[in-house]
Amino acid sequence: MTRTSVRPSRRAAAIALLAGCLALGLARTVEGAPRQEERGTEARAYVVRAGDTLWSIAREIAPGADPRPIVDAIARANDVAPGALVPGQVLLVPLEV
Repeated sequence: MTRTSVRPSRRAAAIALLAGCLALGLARTVEGAPRQEERGTEARAYVVRAGDTLWSIAREIAPGADPRPIVDAIARANDVAPGALVPGQVLLVPLEV
């Protein structure tokens, strides 16, 4: 079995393209996210990682609690569909549910 190699210049170009896309997505998400003052509730920022779901975020934020109201609160606060999370996206997680 042979290993496919990627030229260093192509690897660097791919990394630069990926970094640019992530930066653009992060900037767009931060600009479009509702600000804490506008909503009137306290919140904290959460950066989505690969494999995260609203359910897993809710379980991480409040272990042992019922995640359903937290999932609903995160979805409402960020106007995001449960399956539409992107790694690097910044979500505001309400502290009071």
